[in-house]
Amino acid sequence: MNLWLAPLDGITNYLFRNSLCRHFGGIDCFVTPFMPVQERAKLNVSNWRDIWPKNNTLKPATPQLMGNVPAHFVDTMHLLHETYGYTSFNWNVGCPVAQVVRRHRGCGLMPDTDRVEEVVAAVTSQTPFRFSIKMRLGLHSPDEGLRILERLESYPLDYIVIHPRLGVQMYEGVPDWDMLDEFCRHTHHRLVYSGDLNLVPDFVRLRQRYPMIQDWMLGRGILRNPFLAEEIRGMDVGDRRSRFLKYYQHFAAELLPLRHERGTLHNFKELWHYWRCLTGISDEQLRQLLRVDDWEHFYERSLQMIQDGCPNP
Repeated sequence: MNLWLAPLDGITNYLFRNSLCRHFGGIDCFVTPFMPVQERAKLNVSNWRDIWPKNNTLKPATPQLMGNVPAHFVDTMHLLHETYGYTSFNWNVGCPVAQVVRRHRGCGLMPDTDRVEEVVAAVTSQTPFRFSIKMRLGLHSPDEGLRILERLESYPLDYIVIHPRLGVQMYEGVPDWDMLDEFCRHTHHRLVYSGDLNLVPDFVRLRQRYPMIQDWMLGRGILRNPFLAEEIRGMDVGDRRSRFLKYYQHFAAELLPLRHERGTLHNFKELWHYWRCLTGISDEQLRQLLRVDDWEHFYERSLQMIQDGCPNP
């Protein structure tokens, strides 16, 4: 069994990944938030700090790519291999965000089976690298995902990550596990499960239902509870409050020099929508915290909330 950290754009950057890895166990590997593919002449991968090898020494990291032009994938992957040595890449065909879908990227590509196959065909025939995709059931209908699986059956993909929702659902509603059953029957490729793994009973139930799946991606669940991977593995998590506090302080100290006070405040405010589940603060306490616009005040107040709270997901 392998536990993966899901890529969440704007959240799971290398500082987040490394801080999580230093303070909590159980995660085996990462997929990075997506980066746009381009033709070689326009690429400047030296700016892609998130995939610099020196920033990814703790766990194996796979760069995730976003785009829809086959030649751009080939150029980008070759350059990332030449520059940083990467040999494995993931393609985001699942992002449901409206501006991404409108640009015929992410989940917006799922109705275009021909284009999806064109990209996979180009990459697998023109590069020696391991290639995988992250997808949903479809944008509007599961028929879109089933057609993609059928087209890609003969290609040597490394794996397929499936989030069992439609793009139009965003992250609302309940995943369609009955349809995931159908997807499992329509492919021989190795599958990675992603979506709504928030509690240990969720994982146990799904692992019993899908014994053929050995790879499980944790996203919002591990943001809400950074002990989740340890709990799934049956590890002793010890003193939650003390451990989370040390993680919180370390992450802030790592982020501050790079993002400065304004950027760090923005990041931490976004994360507190998840961390409130761990600390047990009320809706009103969260609203009051998010109204604070000074980093030092915000940081001291949030530390006190952690110390006063009882991390118990």
